Amino acid sequence: MFTPNVGSIDRILRIAVGAILIVLAATGQIGLWGWIGIVPILTGTLRWCPAYLPFGLSTCKTR
Repeated sequence: MFTPNVGSIDRILRIAVGAILIVLAATGQIGLWGWIGIVPILTGTLRWCPAYLPFGLSTCKTR
């Protein structure tokens, strides 16, 4: 469906940061904006980031 453009390290960092934001929002440590952590979790899980497309970026290793 989509060509992956998120590499391994990028993927791990996205999922970790997203999870931290969601936990902080769920525990009331930060405001509702913390739920934006869903976005990096989704992009890390799908290995595809639409923000990379206009710039032709990819953190995946070349084949």
